[in-house]
Amino acid sequence: MLKRVLIANRGEIALRVLRACRELGIETVAAYSEADAEALHVQLATEAVCIGPAQAAESYLNQNALLTAALATGCDGIHPGYGFLSENADFSDACGAAGLAFIGPSGDAIRKAGSKSAARELMRSAGVPVTPGSNGPVSSVEEALAAAEAVGYPVLLKASAGGGGRGIRRCGSGKDLPAAYAGAKAEAAACFGNDEMYLEKLVLRPRHVEVQILADRQGHTVYLGDRDCSVQRRNQKLLEEAPAPGLSLELRQAMGRAAVRAAEAVGYEGAGTVEFLLDGENFYFMEMNTRIQVEHGVTELVTGVDLVRQQLRIASGLPLDFRQEDVRIQGCALECRVNAEDPSRDFCPCPGKVEFLHFPGGAGVRVDSCLYNGCTLSPYYDSLAAKVLAHGTTRLEAIRKMRRCLEEFTLEGFPTNAELSYEILFHPVFVRGRCTTAFLEEHLPELLDFSRRVGEREDEV
Repeated sequence: MLKRVLIANRGEIALRVLRACRELGIETVAAYSEADAEALHVQLATEAVCIGPAQAAESYLNQNALLTAALATGCDGIHPGYGFLSENADFSDACGAAGLAFIGPSGDAIRKAGSKSAARELMRSAGVPVTPGSNGPVSSVEEALAAAEAVGYPVLLKASAGGGGRGIRRCGSGKDLPAAYAGAKAEAAACFGNDEMYLEKLVLRPRHVEVQILADRQGHTVYLGDRDCSVQRRNQKLLEEAPAPGLSLELRQAMGRAAVRAAEAVGYEGAGTVEFLLDGENFYFMEMNTRIQVEHGVTELVTGVDLVRQQLRIASGLPLDFRQEDVRIQGCALECRVNAEDPSRDFCPCPGKVEFLHFPGGAGVRVDSCLYNGCTLSPYYDSLAAKVLAHGTTRLEAIRKMRRCLEEFTLEGFPTNAELSYEILFHPVFVRGRCTTAFLEEHLPELLDFSRRVGEREDEV
């Protein structure tokens, strides 16, 4: 088992990793920026090392600083969390070269899955369904136009190195494509340092369903059910649930087996997620995330498997301590991401100081957050304030429990999107389990209008 792990991240995921390490008897070193000097994981870690200024490029993305801190403090492993360097193949390789266990897949596996265009071709050869699209990257507007004509409009232009909804443009016709291609290419270059693009057929009103996998060094790969992440705004997930509602057992098993084939095709090791677009009974590979996901908690609640603990065991060279036939899905779990953003100002990020904080509790309730009374949510990083999770024996029980949790959740100091999530939980489309990725785009005005009316009534009272 690993002895001491450097946590190369911040926020709630850093705290989540720290807790898993502590339960396994692993010492932790918190690598933090100047902006995070008072962060909760910094206070709870065995040791803490400042690695640079607030800007991520000079701290959490500074590979040399992280490696130096890990070696100087006697670490034998590095956990990258999610975001930052978690899907950086060069960093994975650099950890190995320095004699440190990268708690994630190899650089080679990250490269195979990380290029979205190359991954499509690899999945196709492995028998994993993919959406019709370009054969590899499109290196010019002319190539993109030819590929679009071949598959038919509408289409999506996507960055090969993309993620988080960046570097994506929708095109309804050939006249839209040149400008969309230039815009997506420029955004991809700015966000990822790689402007390679590919094109695929746009599946209208699909569901976004992903499958959690675990793979050890001994060649065992298992899937741990599915999650529905269709409720999203601007390609950013807002509310997730496990299992995905309304899927037949046959479809679940087919998606699970496809996810295992996808993981084996890239030589995967650790925890990962294979994301699919679901169109009726047909599903198509979208991408593979080579890290722990933000929404991993809902899978933990319905399976009883601690995914971060498994990551640490796998990185220590230990085999999975269960097999596919041991995986049982029990009940339903929901997660609401509470972000520091103002819905009345087009969801503009608005972090600040926490004046008062109260988290909900009770049976089947979990809150993942790095906040505490009096702390400040930094403006330098993402706006995630807390993840509220609720588990019930049935989906309706989980929905009712989550409603109660959001009624109890109190955060004073800056606005959040919690009220929007609360309204979604009552919407008949969501309650019936029929949300597609177009749900928020189609219903956001009415959801926001209802929230405003409630707020006005509360102000009058």
